[in-house]
Amino acid sequence: MANREEGFGMTKELNDKKAAKYSAPLALEAMEWIKEHLPDEDCVCQESDEVHEKLKDGVILCKLINAIAPGSVKKFNESKMAFKQMENISLFLSGCEAFGCNKVDLFQTVDLYEGVDMSVVINGLHALGRKCQSKGLSGIGPKESTKNEREFTEEQVASGKAVIGLQMGTNKCATQSGQNFGKGRMIGHD
Repeated sequence: MANREEGFGMTKELNDKKAAKYSAPLALEAMEWIKEHLPDEDCVCQESDEVHEKLKDGVILCKLINAIAPGSVKKFNESKMAFKQMENISLFLSGCEAFGCNKVDLFQTVDLYEGVDMSVVINGLHALGRKCQSKGLSGIGPKESTKNEREFTEEQVASGKAVIGLQMGTNKCATQSGQNFGKGRMIGHD
């Protein structure tokens, strides 16, 4: 049997791509932010494996969401059983949604529990940090964007329908004169 790396071909390429997305400085920022909310927890680290090990059971995450929004997670498990740990992660994610985070900004339980994609986990923590900032709490990352809704009158909408956008070209100077497709028809006399 040949000695092969774990995963090869397309699987390896995809795993390498996921690993390249992971940012240690962003992970460190997220873990320091967690430490700010949970001073009793020893959770400051930045390497993917360490972050995975600290957060895998979901206990720190449940404590975090309860520190941010008290009562978000009524009861979490400190058991070492896999389904209990995954339940903790799921309770944290539900608490984040209830707090106002968009579901698409968060990660899935398997991403963290199995360490499938730790960059998504870090992005999810940053999404929670942005939401905290928008609610006046201590957060991380750039300020969360807000909607920029615009109102137009019927006249403005009607006048806009008559305008041809520049990306569509122009309707000026367009004629078919001079167009020639293929060879002309040659009818000759013998």
